[in-house]
Amino acid sequence: MRKVIHKCFFVWNFDKEEKWLCEMAAKGFVLVGVGFCRYEFEKCDPGEYDVRLQLLNNRPNHPESQHYISFVEETGAEHVGSYCKWVYFRKKTSEGAFELFFDFESRIKQLNRIILMIIFLVVANLYIGMNNLLLMFFNNSELNSFGFVNLALGLIGSFGIFRLLKKRKKLKNDNQIFE
Repeated sequence: MRKVIHKCFFVWNFDKEEKWLCEMAAKGFVLVGVGFCRYEFEKCDPGEYDVRLQLLNNRPNHPESQHYISFVEETGAEHVGSYCKWVYFRKKTSEGAFELFFDFESRIKQLNRIILMIIFLVVANLYIGMNNLLLMFFNNSELNSFGFVNLALGLIGSFGIFRLLKKRKKLKNDNQIFE
């Protein structure tokens, strides 16, 4: 039996998304497909799988990404699907612990990739929003809500950057403690 759930996560809440996917597997629904705010599940034994996700440097069909996906599959994990540069893997819990990041440095690199992506989106939205509002003001045209929407998205993204910077700082501090 397949079950489709539509749920939205901000990109900086990737850890909450991963936790939710693992909770679904613990309830007996394993991830079998992904899309934009769309998750497809099949029945499984409760707790049979662990799910992990990762932001790649390139799109999943890029040769470097294909090589990495194959590498992860050689560890016994299954590539469930991809959305943009995000890839989703699952692995049976009976095969042991499933982690994609084994050290602080790789976790920090992952956060840096996500931060850079969000910075690009924030700058683009702030630029477009300010441009729309200035054009509206100087041309004495009617109120254009697109400028406000872009500004709001830029501010929301700025909040996400702040949260990720806090996570990165904590990881760096934890790394110094363990060194």
